Amino acid sequence: MAQVRGCNIPEDRYYWVEKHVWIIRDGDVATVGITDVAQNLAKKVVAVTPKKAGKAIKAGKSVATVESGKWVGPVLTPVGGEVVEVNAALAGDPELVNRDPYGEGWIVRLKPDDWDGDMANMPEGAAALTAYESFLAAEGIECGR
Repeated sequence: MAQVRGCNIPEDRYYWVEKHVWIIRDGDVATVGITDVAQNLAKKVVAVTPKKAGKAIKAGKSVATVESGKWVGPVLTPVGGEVVEVNAALAGDPELVNRDPYGEGWIVRLKPDDWDGDMANMPEGAAALTAYESFLAAEGIECGR
């Protein structure tokens, strides 16, 4: 896993850098979560409220709300589609988002409507690292501080 300014940024997924959201596709399903950057900025997550399975979501809209002692806000999805699964474990342990944002702390799974169209401008791999480096430097953000 690569690091940018102390933040973990796996290269195997796509990022909506400005919104601190990651997405990865597995067959006809895409998993959405928040980045290490987001969980570092939010601090201790106390609640995650995802949209219900079966809900249709447009690209750029919220798939969940995350609440911490410092912040309450939406988790936006870069791809539109139908929510097919929510991470039920987050109801009893929302801090999974803090401990493992790229693994057990995933938030929802969607069946994308237009993966290629919606994801055309989302960076992945080395491009994501470069985009995050520029963004974090401009914002003065470092993780773990």
